[in-house]
Amino acid sequence: MASSSGNSSISTKIQSSGSEEDLQVLTMDERKNKRKQSNRESARRSRMRKREHLEGLRKQVSQFTKENREILATTDMTTQHYLKIEAENCVLRAQMVELDQRLQSLNDMIVDIMNTTTFYERDCYLTSTQNFTNTLCLNQPVFEW
Repeated sequence: MASSSGNSSISTKIQSSGSEEDLQVLTMDERKNKRKQSNRESARRSRMRKREHLEGLRKQVSQFTKENREILATTDMTTQHYLKIEAENCVLRAQMVELDQRLQSLNDMIVDIMNTTTFYERDCYLTSTQNFTNTLCLNQPVFEW
């Protein structure tokens, strides 16, 4: 009997250790499954973040493209305005040179008159010249546009 009770305790130990191993295998499988599920969820969140980041980058590209177009349009308008002003400046410079030459010519004529005439003749000439100049100023524009 002793041997049978010894055998039965051994078999009970074997059965209990077998069920413990089964429990360990079950808990290991559960842990694996939980870990797999956790990894899947983490990968899904990572893909979502990647998509959101990519969408944000696309929006930035669109915004920067729009701003670039606006800046180019502004630059083009400014360049055209600059060229127009530069052309007007060239015309004004040419007119200034012409007026300087006319003024110098008139000053030379006055100096010649002052050097070659008497005081009375100068006074008469200057009076007639002033009348002539006033007539010219009233009848002829100084600048032509």
